[in-house]
Amino acid sequence: MGSKNKLKRFRENETFNNVVQPTRDELVNTQFSLKGNWSKNHFKNNNPIVLELGCGKGEYSVALAKKYPNKNFIGIDIKGARFWRGAKTAVEDGINNVAFLRTQIELIEYAFAENEVDEIWITFPDPQIKYKRTKHRMTNAAFLQRYKQVLKPDGVVNLKTDSEFMHGYTLGLLHGAGHEVLYANHNVYKQEGSPEDVTAIQTFYESQYLQVQKPITYIAFKIK
Repeated sequence: MGSKNKLKRFRENETFNNVVQPTRDELVNTQFSLKGNWSKNHFKNNNPIVLELGCGKGEYSVALAKKYPNKNFIGIDIKGARFWRGAKTAVEDGINNVAFLRTQIELIEYAFAENEVDEIWITFPDPQIKYKRTKHRMTNAAFLQRYKQVLKPDGVVNLKTDSEFMHGYTLGLLHGAGHEVLYANHNVYKQEGSPEDVTAIQTFYESQYLQVQKPITYIAFKIK
């Protein structure tokens, strides 16, 4: 994507009422105004809040929002030029129960209050295979503790990935730490009875993976 196109998208994001772009300083050093107030001040209802972490183009957040009008969805990504697509689609289609937050996942506990979130989706994260990159792996122990802080006690985390490495790493970590694995499958499209939200919604890249018959894996779990 050219820099001109990126700038155009950044400018357009600023006009969308479903895009929130706090500075790092606003999040970390001041009380972020929406923390604890997403339902009341942004969505103006008391419906459950579901996050998509590393949302990319926002396809999953938008599709889930269409499917579940009685839930609120927030796609989070540091790359605003990417989620511009989802934000624009939601504005054009009048989907009011989805928003996009531009920030790093590492700052999630500064953006949401304790027990504010009902569910989390992590869709196709970078598996960060190299050992020195493990601190950026989105299901490592440090990230799970961040998610636990903002999730309700019975909140569920969903991991959908094309990386068998990420799937195996996460399952091992969950079992080793005594977290509750609700569902796990290393090839959801070949398994009868896979959850509908996992197989009915496909991202652009996912449909490409499926064309070359790359298995898509899925885990649902609770953090203890």
